[in-house]
Amino acid sequence: MKGFITAFYVEMIKALKSKMLWGTFIFFGFIAVMLGFLMLAAKHPEITGKSEVLSMKASMISNPNWATFFWLLLQMVLTVGSIGPAIVTIWVFGREYSDRTIKDLLALPVSRMNIVLAKFSIVFIWSLFLLFLLYGLGIVSGLIIHLDGWTRDLFIQKSQAYLLSAILTIVLFPVITLITCISRGYLLPVGLSVLILISTQFVFLGMPGITPYFPWAVPGLCSGVAGPFSPKPEVISYIILGITSISGVVGTAIWWQHADQH
Repeated sequence: MKGFITAFYVEMIKALKSKMLWGTFIFFGFIAVMLGFLMLAAKHPEITGKSEVLSMKASMISNPNWATFFWLLLQMVLTVGSIGPAIVTIWVFGREYSDRTIKDLLALPVSRMNIVLAKFSIVFIWSLFLLFLLYGLGIVSGLIIHLDGWTRDLFIQKSQAYLLSAILTIVLFPVITLITCISRGYLLPVGLSVLILISTQFVFLGMPGITPYFPWAVPGLCSGVAGPFSPKPEVISYIILGITSISGVVGTAIWWQHADQH
């Protein structure tokens, strides 16, 4: 336990002192504010002025109310929210190779397993905070522009859906972690992250019947944003998602334990 605490402290200090941490905070905060501005433009079209792009996007929102805004936030957690944890894990694990600090890290009087667990913990906490930041600032933006249709039941229902979707999205990041460690760099895991995002959209649109069995589609099914006619997640859906996540964790642990890191 002491070894894990030491490794976690080292990883936490590296994260807090990095520009990446604050960059991700700013990026997710900016998205939340822009969603609020988009709803404001839909509510008051006159503020878009002569901007055709903004007018077009705002016109796509027929009902600028809280139900629509919560739907947009859920969309964000399934798209941007899936890329966020991927970028975080690529930085946390990949920078050791790009910065050539892997030897210094392994010189610590801490086992490799504790280092891996500490990194996983940092990625999970960091990613969860980003998605909470997106949701929290989104709610504040909606309150500032005075959206209609707020109810306590709606807030509780959508908050539960958002939390479940966020956690299910985040726990899939170990797959990217494993690829990052094997490739010892950034390019391949970034490409895989984008490919997974595109593939998930393709599955929803082109092969909806297999969505309950495609792990990256399960958070979308749980959130309800796929629509009332989409398949419902089954027990096997969560089993497949869990196996995918655990495979990434175990694979990463085995890689760190046995691979030559020098």
